Amino acid sequence: MPSPALPADRSTPQAASSGDGLAVPARPSPSTKSSASKILARQAARESAARTYARHLPIVPVRAQGSWITGADGRDYLDCLSGAGTLALGHNHPVVVAAIRQVLDSGAPLHVLDLATPVKDDFTSALLEALPPELAADCRVHFAGPTGADAVEAAVKLARAATGRRGVFAFTGAYHGMTAGALALTGANAVRDPASAGDAFLTRLPFPHPYRCPFGLGGTLGEEASAAYVRTLLSDPQSGSAFPAAVVVEPVQGEGGVVPAPDAWLRSLRATTAEHGVPLIADEVQTGFGRTGALFGVDHAGVVPDVMVLSKAVGGGLPLAVVVYRADLDRWSEGAHTGTFRGNQLAMAAGAATIRHILEEGLAARAASLGERLMGRLTRYQARHPLLGQIRGQGLMIGMEIVDPNAEPDALGALPPAPTTARRLRAELLARGVIAELGGRHGAVLRLLPPLTLADDEADHLLTVLEGALESVSAPATHRDLEAAGV
Repeated sequence: MPSPALPADRSTPQAASSGDGLAVPARPSPSTKSSASKILARQAARESAARTYARHLPIVPVRAQGSWITGADGRDYLDCLSGAGTLALGHNHPVVVAAIRQVLDSGAPLHVLDLATPVKDDFTSALLEALPPELAADCRVHFAGPTGADAVEAAVKLARAATGRRGVFAFTGAYHGMTAGALALTGANAVRDPASAGDAFLTRLPFPHPYRCPFGLGGTLGEEASAAYVRTLLSDPQSGSAFPAAVVVEPVQGEGGVVPAPDAWLRSLRATTAEHGVPLIADEVQTGFGRTGALFGVDHAGVVPDVMVLSKAVGGGLPLAVVVYRADLDRWSEGAHTGTFRGNQLAMAAGAATIRHILEEGLAARAASLGERLMGRLTRYQARHPLLGQIRGQGLMIGMEIVDPNAEPDALGALPPAPTTARRLRAELLARGVIAELGGRHGAVLRLLPPLTLADDEADHLLTVLEGALESVSAPATHRDLEAAGV
């Protein structure tokens, strides 16, 4: 697939060659650098200490197209973050821009609470076209507040109303959002503890991890132990766990370090929850709409959940979140979960256009093939760079576990995480014009979430840059190097 039209700065006569066939912008002028520096300084002075991406990615985006962002400093960056997976079609895709412009030009209301509109009706039709047929055949759609966290809250509330039970099962390594209920389900202690987030009815289950098995068994044995543990808790009258209204799972743990749920394990979880009458909630906020190489993350295992939580790509880059669930669960009362900004007409138009484009262009299959190619090259890099402990992922949701190759491995051969090295790698990539972020335990997993529209030459460029960054980071680091990398 050829790359789309390149941003203006990348096609200027002054642009140099990167050595892999792609143009890079000319060196930014002192004035543009100064402007960007002043904006960043004002942000640091005005915004809260809780800001995240801005700390690690000190750029000031002013234009964007496809997989590229142009900063106020005049530089272009290949965006392998994509709004944390939100921008399935990349920046300012023509079909998305046209859909938004059509609503704006029509004079349609932009804010309608939860009233019915032609735009909403069209979005819901597009959504049903994409859902697993077994779920779409008899489901209900709830429009939540425009965040994935609020949709998770709604899904859990729905399950509790439908079953009359309070308990919830969630997993280690999970990330479900920052509001109180979603945060209670989240596994990261660093964000849960300061907020005193908890749920007396929550039971935390071990998620199978291919590199850091929570049972110390590894491989299929670890997966089977995790599946057996769920079965035991649901059947043991002395488990001490509140029988759940729902089990909440991510088909791929994204923020948790790009950890795919093993297919056999996910099928076992589905069978166990169905046997005991427990609704299975699939948090597809980051995995939905082609990201993993299938339309939905659960599709890899052939699993149909009772509830799906959707956000990020569902709004075509604009804020939108929905919960889709079996019609027989629709037992809550009027106003049981509401919110002012559930009727974002622009997001619905953008979302409908995005969903249909993904389906029409076969972008899920494209993500699968391109992701396989990227993973293959990264695996070859691993042979030369022992700091790459494991390469894993699905489709265009890829993670690289960064480890200390000089440390002692554990009983299963896993090396300890190397978060400082991971931060150096992120900084080195940014210096070379690639935006990527970290996740996972100790922030030691470099994550790649490029748009599903990533072109072949852009993928080659990414691999070339990443190889150079790995070479640089693998070299012995001095204290000055660490300071320059901001780590």
